[in-house]
Amino acid sequence: MPWAAIGRVQTELGTRCTGFLLSPILVETAAHCLWQATTKQFVQAHSVHFLLAYQAGHYSAHGRVQRFIIPPGYKAGSANTAGLDRATLVLENPIAPPETTLHAPTTAMTVHAGTPVMLGGYEQNQPDTLTADQHCTLTGMQQDQTGHFLLAHTCAGTHGSSGGPLLYATPQGWQAIGIQTLAARNGAGGLSTLLNTSTVFSK
Repeated sequence: MPWAAIGRVQTELGTRCTGFLLSPILVETAAHCLWQATTKQFVQAHSVHFLLAYQAGHYSAHGRVQRFIIPPGYKAGSANTAGLDRATLVLENPIAPPETTLHAPTTAMTVHAGTPVMLGGYEQNQPDTLTADQHCTLTGMQQDQTGHFLLAHTCAGTHGSSGGPLLYATPQGWQAIGIQTLAARNGAGGLSTLLNTSTVFSK
């Protein structure tokens, strides 16, 4: 852990992103990973697969998606609602024991500039290998145009890392506090959708 809880989300149309287990049957990823720009529709749930701990064609478990849940108000294809860019995938069957899942904050938490975090995912330059930036920090909090918050960080993460967990160490273990949504255009860094909207950023 925490890498054992991360896997590749892929559709039968060939799109690929990152996802992670929050329970043996629930996967979190970015909603834009499920959007088809050509048809302007979300993919069919049954065409989405989750490959846990994927590495060079091998994986520890495979799950087919039964349905997925996207927050009301999310508008695909636009950064205006990036703060809602998350999708919960409900698998047909549990694929891992509870100890191979990440936890999300269930109560209000306060973070600040310089808080150490990590980001792992399947980036476009190495799509068959899980890579991670283990030495990055939070830099602030931003709002999308609809007022929803995102966490800004210094972690490197290119296309393909979308949907990966922004990880925060606690005495109880690793928590996923965000979902990678947008990468910086110049240099390292990006924005992550909050997993707990009660998260507060303190300067």
